[in-house]
Amino acid sequence: MPETPWQRFRREFFASWLAILGLVLLLLAVGVAVLAPWISPQNPYDIGTLDILDAKLPPGSANMDQSTIFWLGTDGLARDVMSAIFYGMRTSLIVGVVSVSVALAIGSLVGLAAAYFGGKVDSILMRIVDLQLSFPAILLALILLATLGKGVDKVIVALIAVQWAYFARAARGAALVERNKEYVDAARCLSLSAPRILLRHMLPNCMPPLIVIGTIDLAHAIALESTLSFLGVGVPVTQPSLGMLISNGFEYILSGHYWISFFPGLALAIAIIGINLVGDQLRDVLNPHNVH
Repeated sequence: MPETPWQRFRREFFASWLAILGLVLLLLAVGVAVLAPWISPQNPYDIGTLDILDAKLPPGSANMDQSTIFWLGTDGLARDVMSAIFYGMRTSLIVGVVSVSVALAIGSLVGLAAAYFGGKVDSILMRIVDLQLSFPAILLALILLATLGKGVDKVIVALIAVQWAYFARAARGAALVERNKEYVDAARCLSLSAPRILLRHMLPNCMPPLIVIGTIDLAHAIALESTLSFLGVGVPVTQPSLGMLISNGFEYILSGHYWISFFPGLALAIAIIGINLVGDQLRDVLNPHNVH
């Protein structure tokens, strides 16, 4: 009995121990983000539960009444670092997933339209894409946030603005291959509308490379958001991400309180490494040039 596409995908994906490691790290990051309100020892952003006497305690220390152990220590505001990481991971992943999803949708539509219609439409859309790609992502994001201000929604808008062009370029390349295939000619002969041909017929066949790029770009989005928050122009202190947590502890590093920045940085590295390893394996498995 021949293998189904899903069985083949599963066999090839789990053939690499690096892919398995990446999936474990990614599931760990997603798990702590989703379960943060239930598994965190404290709500680090409920000011009423914080005691300034517990500030900057080293890992493994207990609070004043010995009722709580801070396994990863506390920061300068007496917040449990482990709890802050769980909540910060949630913010970082939400920003990354939402921004990449919207950017993928916008970029895919632009790239498909450019490839399908060609001519002046293709030239105009691709010149816009080229113009956007000519600016460094971090610079464009900084300019947008300087105008929009701080906030999770503002960061998402900025990340969408710097990411959609990558998907547009990839979607156009894939759509150019699909445009001249027989099923597209058949759809035209049936007088199907352009939106239906693009969305119902061409888009599904262009999705494998876009999924790979989206997975890898998710890691880039999380890293970029963390960089912006570290620079103080990303999410506000009331809605911290991993970048904000690293920034909060940066001023204490020289005084020996390394754990305030180290553990959020480690959590950020785990999430990014996990996503990249999964993305690399997806690229190999979904590569249409591979012979199975």
